[in-house]
Amino acid sequence: MTFPGNAQLAAMLERDGVNKDVIAIISLIDGVLASANGDTRTDWLDLIGGNRGDDLNAALLALRDERKTEFSFAKDGYDAVARVGALRKYLASKGVDGFIIPRSDEHQGENVPARAERLAWLTGFTGSAGAAVVLADKAAVFVDGRYTIQVRQQVDRSIYEYRHLVEDPVVGWIHDNLKSGQKLAYDPWLHTIQQADHLRGACDGIGAELVAIDPNPIDALWHKQPAMPVAPVRPQLLEYAGKSSFDKRNQIAQALSKLECDSAVLSAPDSIAWLLNIRGGDVPQTPLALSYAIIYGDASVDLFIDDRKLPDETRHWLSCDATIRHPGELEDALGALGNQSVRLDEATASDWLRMMLSDAGATLRIGRDPVALPKACKNDVELEGSRKAHRRDGEKIIRYFAWLDEAASDGSIDERVAADKLLSLRAEDPLFRDSSFETIPGSGPNGALCHYRNTPESNRNLSPGEIFLIDSGAQYIDGTTDITRTTVIGTPSQEHRDRFTRVLKGHIALARAIFPVGTTGSQLDTLARAPLWDAGLDYDHGTGHGVGSYLGVHEGPQRISKAPNNIALKPGMILSNEPGFYKEGEYGIRIENLIAVTEIDAPAGAERPMLGFETLTFSPIERKLIDPELMTRDELQWLNDYHAQVYAMYADDLDEDLVEWLQKATAPIKKRST
Repeated sequence: MTFPGNAQLAAMLERDGVNKDVIAIISLIDGVLASANGDTRTDWLDLIGGNRGDDLNAALLALRDERKTEFSFAKDGYDAVARVGALRKYLASKGVDGFIIPRSDEHQGENVPARAERLAWLTGFTGSAGAAVVLADKAAVFVDGRYTIQVRQQVDRSIYEYRHLVEDPVVGWIHDNLKSGQKLAYDPWLHTIQQADHLRGACDGIGAELVAIDPNPIDALWHKQPAMPVAPVRPQLLEYAGKSSFDKRNQIAQALSKLECDSAVLSAPDSIAWLLNIRGGDVPQTPLALSYAIIYGDASVDLFIDDRKLPDETRHWLSCDATIRHPGELEDALGALGNQSVRLDEATASDWLRMMLSDAGATLRIGRDPVALPKACKNDVELEGSRKAHRRDGEKIIRYFAWLDEAASDGSIDERVAADKLLSLRAEDPLFRDSSFETIPGSGPNGALCHYRNTPESNRNLSPGEIFLIDSGAQYIDGTTDITRTTVIGTPSQEHRDRFTRVLKGHIALARAIFPVGTTGSQLDTLARAPLWDAGLDYDHGTGHGVGSYLGVHEGPQRISKAPNNIALKPGMILSNEPGFYKEGEYGIRIENLIAVTEIDAPAGAERPMLGFETLTFSPIERKLIDPELMTRDELQWLNDYHAQVYAMYADDLDEDLVEWLQKATAPIKKRST
């Protein structure tokens, strides 16, 4: 349908009892388009209200399609020289000498809405992590090891120096390039308390000054900046959440009492989603509703959210759990906490929140978000939901690799086709809502980039004799999945088999681990690395990250990593088990399952309570890449038992040809030597 025009739309709205005018509808649609998948989803029609006829729904969708191009980078045009020049002129007019542009939003999340892609607007860099600093006479862009190639493809070297975000961080560059007496501006909404302290320390150390600026200069210059996202917020029903918001709020209120806090300001949308049992769609691949909340000692909650996101069912759902307030009321609400002791998370809360609370005279209790640990420890219903989600996901993985074995054998399949095929299989599940992150389909040398991102420029075919690594995951209403499998197109080399088997040995060692209560992930990390260390090899990423329950695929506070972490592993925590090996320019190997911390029966004579892991992911591990002579009998027994579980789990539900494929993929492996 072609959009009929504003006058006819107004008549339809009045006819169908919609209490919104055309201007409000256009504003709402712009917010929808700024949300995740807003250009294709249709559930936002529930936000319109009224008794809509089919013709009104069609007109609304036509209007959405007409406005799709309003906020695109392409239509706005990209001129790096012009944009950095305009920024420098703006900064000079405000009396500051430079500005820091992080790749973050006001909530410091991993995934950000289109409106927050300020770094991409200014520099052209579209990676998921990075920053830039622009001074009057020089500028630098900072990315981590995932994006060293991409940044050179996207960012003009004549304008920006390339710097490593970790090895040559922003604070070091500021120290070397900012001059005494100069003022460096930052947007306090976009930097955490920790980050702002580091930046302030760097400036103080050279006699410069870090100053907050409002509005954000990019927002002032970005004339076609997307709107704030507006996606429907839905209840996460008790059959999936396992615990009511009432019980959760009381649990957090009791925790605040023990911390001697009167309230806590929650700025992490996943914490709010868990606390109130809601899910949204504002950002890609994580079901979040961008919002803020204050929870008080009496377990009451003020939720600061654009109420256009709330269908009637969600308003009713929240009516007993939270007071809905406009986001513009947050500043006054923080000001009212002046006589309270307030919990604030230095790692996720913006520096703006600290500034407002400090100005109000509140007593700040800086520490971990009180929701983070309870959210990480999944209840029985969430764990069972994860098991069910993984079982269904595993069936898609089996179908996928059976297809890939045949389709890729002649080298005609490329990475993009391979990734899209898996997405299409998952989308058949009625509980599927999105990928849990952008699929990583690394063929040959692309697989050596452990967080490779497929682009039209990097896309390559899956060629015979090469390793193919695919890391992917899904968001199902009952659970979040994340799985990596590595296969080979055709015949592997002995080096391939050696490296793969060492990674597998590390994976098995962690999966079989038994450890005392109080153990941290950092203490277990070496189990996964030891077989590689034996050959003088290693990998540079962590071994395991926390995973949410239909929430973030990367969730803290627990992790398994070389990096120090003082969070003890607790029953109910879900983590990844993903050792790997990467040979630059040639191939990458990673084997990833999700695992849940569980209580176990302690061995005979044990003097302490012990924990272990339950494997949640069930999918074949590539037999062609395994050298059984490198494995112990116990390791082979684990692998054969695992494959037997995979076969038993799926064989009865698959077509005959798939059962035959699965039987071969899970056949027992034996050592040749005795």
